[in-house]
Amino acid sequence: MSQYIDDEYKPLPSNLFLAESPIEGFGIFAQDIIEKGTALGITHVAHDKFKHGWIRTPLGGFLNHSDTPNCRYKYIGDDMKVLQTTKDIMPEEELTVAYTLYQVKL
Repeated sequence: MSQYIDDEYKPLPSNLFLAESPIEGFGIFAQDIIEKGTALGITHVAHDKFKHGWIRTPLGGFLNHSDTPNCRYKYIGDDMKVLQTTKDIMPEEELTVAYTLYQVKL
């Protein structure tokens, strides 16, 4: 079993929370300091019956775009994407990734 799959499902890890975003709508924010290189959980699962070929989890659905992101998507095999921090994240800092409307940049 992958290290990214817990036995118990939670929409967001306990160190993250949803709040209004200055970027767009709602975003995901850090509750505590999160170290660079931390894998936070699954954002997308491949499925050919869904639009664009992916199912987004709550973690993937509330991420906002930034031209200077603090996270990235990491592929786990061909069918999962995991969110990984690319720098230390401070409490109440929004987690962001670089993406285009229908094509995720890795």
